[in-house]
Amino acid sequence: MAITAAQVKELREMTGAGMMDAKKALTETDGDMEAAIDWLRTKGLAKAAKKAGRTAAEGLVAVAVNGGNGVAVEVNSETDFVAKNADFQKMVAAIANAALGAGDIEALSSADLGGKTVADEITNKIATIGENMSLRRMAKVSGDQVVTYVHNSAADGMGKIGVLVALKGENEGFGKQVAMHIAAANPASLSEADLDPAVVEKERQIQIDIARESGKPEAVIEKMIEGRMKKFLAEVTLLGQQFVINPDITVAQAAKEAGVDVVGFIRMEVGEGIEKEVEDFAAEVAKAARG
Repeated sequence: MAITAAQVKELREMTGAGMMDAKKALTETDGDMEAAIDWLRTKGLAKAAKKAGRTAAEGLVAVAVNGGNGVAVEVNSETDFVAKNADFQKMVAAIANAALGAGDIEALSSADLGGKTVADEITNKIATIGENMSLRRMAKVSGDQVVTYVHNSAADGMGKIGVLVALKGENEGFGKQVAMHIAAANPASLSEADLDPAVVEKERQIQIDIARESGKPEAVIEKMIEGRMKKFLAEVTLLGQQFVINPDITVAQAAKEAGVDVVGFIRMEVGEGIEKEVEDFAAEVAKAARG
């Protein structure tokens, strides 16, 4: 019996199984949907759907570089135990390498990973490891040289915080220092020109309100606002920040001394922006034990 793409799609949606597994199940059961579901269950491949509603806020950020191009990806899991799993780490490294050739997260999800798509490989890992997982995001940067740094490294090229620094010119040692600076200082943008105008305006309004509470003359208030905004922009933009290696100069000044320009960066931290469920350590261990 010929198995249609629509049947495979329906079975995948019902079970969360991978495309090839769904097709094999239907082939083995002559297209009987209920029998195919049972076949997947006996093989342990229908677990993924049950995991999909659970919060995945742990995991790993991985970085990869090829020439002057660099990419960072975040793959989430439910617990930190899985982030230490060798099979999970191997998958994340493969996804990061695949991301070098992908234009966006959708393309990465469909990219080939040893004969399966990235999306299908993640689904299979959900079934075998027993936790919900997700490919959350990716970001790219390019320059004459791209330097990486991983903070709290779990394995080569992956950890809790991944940083990429793109340089015009080449100076790996300096690039590594800037990457470490970014991991620690977490700048909002490269420069004032790259900063979200809404963020600038919000801060300006806050400073206006604070200054007017002082009751000082309008001319004095204007100077107060100007000075405070200058300080704010220096604190949140990478090039304006005091360089952690030498706080007497800014990152921009340090780059000039190093003979390069910093033209871009990525800082990606596992779970940032995800609302995590509060769970004590004992409960986390118990969940991991249950699978």
